[in-house]
Amino acid sequence: MLFNRYRRGLFITAFLAAPVTLYLIYVISPYLQAFYISMTDWRGVSATPAFIGLENFRRLLGDGTFWKAVTHNAALLVLLPLVTIIIALFFAFLLNVGGGGRAVGGIRGSKFYRVVFFFPQVLAVAVVAVLFQQVFRPDGSGMLNAPLMALGGKPIGFLSDPGVAFWSVLGVMVWQAVGFYVVLFSAGLASIPRDMFEAAQIDGAGRLSLFFRITLPLLWDTVQVAWVYLGILALDVFAIVWVMTDQHGGPDWSTTVMAAEVYRNAFQYFRFGYASALGVVMFFFTVGFAILSLRFTRRERIEF
Repeated sequence: MLFNRYRRGLFITAFLAAPVTLYLIYVISPYLQAFYISMTDWRGVSATPAFIGLENFRRLLGDGTFWKAVTHNAALLVLLPLVTIIIALFFAFLLNVGGGGRAVGGIRGSKFYRVVFFFPQVLAVAVVAVLFQQVFRPDGSGMLNAPLMALGGKPIGFLSDPGVAFWSVLGVMVWQAVGFYVVLFSAGLASIPRDMFEAAQIDGAGRLSLFFRITLPLLWDTVQVAWVYLGILALDVFAIVWVMTDQHGGPDWSTTVMAAEVYRNAFQYFRFGYASALGVVMFFFTVGFAILSLRFTRRERIEF
């Protein structure tokens, strides 16, 4: 029996050796290299960069642009998951449960609406950014400003006004993300037995009660996963900000985020050591957010 256990252990080890080796080389090794480079003054050309310890991290503490980026990422971290999940839950509930009439079911044409909601997901993020550059144009050719100006109003600087630009970026991110979570929550709703909704409806429950007493508790695990994914998206957002906004994070750094500052410092200023320090901070922010989210949103699983 001991020999059989040995053979089984040997088989498992041999089976896992290749994927674990590839993971160490292509995932763990770049992380370790980034941690090392963050403690050097490497500018991308020297074969032997000077080791400067935690100097890059001390510079980060006094960098006003870095703190603006952190503030914007923190705001996205709260607002993007919250707004996206609320909208996606609302539409998923309508498409599956909240239709009119006494019978429990979705609204008419729900399959068509699922396709419409999911459509932004098939577009590349850069394409979405270029598309909304045209939508937000500050002149008469902009999709939003054209009717506003036709009615005698003043054009809104969606991407040129520092007080509006961040909210424009947030709106685009929600528009681009919400369709996926509508489909995700719809799949979760499809797994809930219809008998539960019908029994609650017989007992006099309205659509609001069906949502808060049945739908949300039974979808909580899916909502938890969605919150983590959207939080990671909020911390790692780059393409929309870099492509869509003026000065790649402007105007006046009103939309810059940490990922944009990593790229700017690495490939425009050639301060790879400093950019790696920014990347290390992003790494710990992202991992910390995922751990805390899973820890504080954990609740007892409901079986049905």
